[in-house]
Amino acid sequence: MAKLIEKPQIIEAAGNKPKIIEEYFGRVNSGTTEVSVARMKSPDGWVEPGQCPEFNEYTVVLKGTLCVKTKVEIFEIKAGQGILIAKDEWVQYSTPYDGGAEYIAVCLPAFSLEIVHRD
Repeated sequence: MAKLIEKPQIIEAAGNKPKIIEEYFGRVNSGTTEVSVARMKSPDGWVEPGQCPEFNEYTVVLKGTLCVKTKVEIFEIKAGQGILIAKDEWVQYSTPYDGGAEYIAVCLPAFSLEIVHRD
């Protein structure tokens, strides 16, 4: 059965600065537990706590640069690029550069505070 999403639900974000999370599909806006899809608008200088989530996270950067730090590597994901972080992998996201970043995040299964395991 088709389900129209009229608008995203704004979700409070973790981190040192306000970041806008617009959840289209997920536990909050659509009651979806299988997947979450959200657009993120992150300001320059934003950094969130590290985490070791129980979900795969697929990220596509639309604008700016998203920094992604794992235990072994640091990636700078620019507009038009994407990255996959596998479940149970420690990761920390940040947007240290001018202009911040805008990106789409897809989590399988859907994001929840109970399974994100933040530092």
